[in-house]
Amino acid sequence: QVQLRESGGGLVQPGGSLRLSCAASGNIYSNFVMGWYRQAPGKQRELVATITSGGTTNYADFVKDRFTISRDNAKSTAYLGMNSLKPEDTAVYYCNAIGYNDYGHRHEYWGQGTQVIVSS
Repeated sequence: QVQLRESGGGLVQPGGSLRLSCAASGNIYSNFVMGWYRQAPGKQRELVATITSGGTTNYADFVKDRFTISRDNAKSTAYLGMNSLKPEDTAVYYCNAIGYNDYGHRHEYWGQGTQVIVSS
């Protein structure tokens, strides 16, 4: 069973930076896609960025040129680097993993979330 654990959240001032980590354990599919989502109070959970096993990335428009998603397959860890943080980036950030088994069945996993607060 796959388990994901996020870390690195906290309180930061506007314009500051944070790097979130997502450590994966268990049976990770070779073709899995890692993603970061976030959910602010009163808002729906929204996609922030994704990265494939081959390193192809995709970003939401609101974080382009500020956030960077990466992964270290040897450590089974994904990262989200966040620069020039704004108050509207305040949210709980969740790590997500999607993979397909040999039968083509989709499996999806979520971490517990880590809180990011951007405030003076």
